[in-house]
Amino acid sequence: MSHSRWKTIRERKITEGFTEPAEVAEARYEIRLSMALAKAVHDRRTALGLTQAQLAERAGLTQAKISRIERSDTVPTLPLLAKLARALDASLDISLDDDSTRVAFTAHHSDAA
Repeated sequence: MSHSRWKTIRERKITEGFTEPAEVAEARYEIRLSMALAKAVHDRRTALGLTQAQLAERAGLTQAKISRIERSDTVPTLPLLAKLARALDASLDISLDDDSTRVAFTAHHSDAA
């Protein structure tokens, strides 16, 4: 089944009043959080022009660990997130709300140096 067909079926179910089970909704929320972090790490790393191996070296991690984070295959601990933020020369900003989630790395200084 193509993605567009799946999306159409899902949208039709929603408009017909279908509600997904609570555990499915929770899993979907957790996946969105993980994907938001993965995108933030990838975006900041590429903005700095770093490879996964270079970021791993700066953070004291393995390239495989960076890859798992960027693929949303792992849930990093707070100490690991602190290492990533230092290695990316940025602050990690996470905003969690019922309606929206924001995960971003904010540079400590200009990257243009």
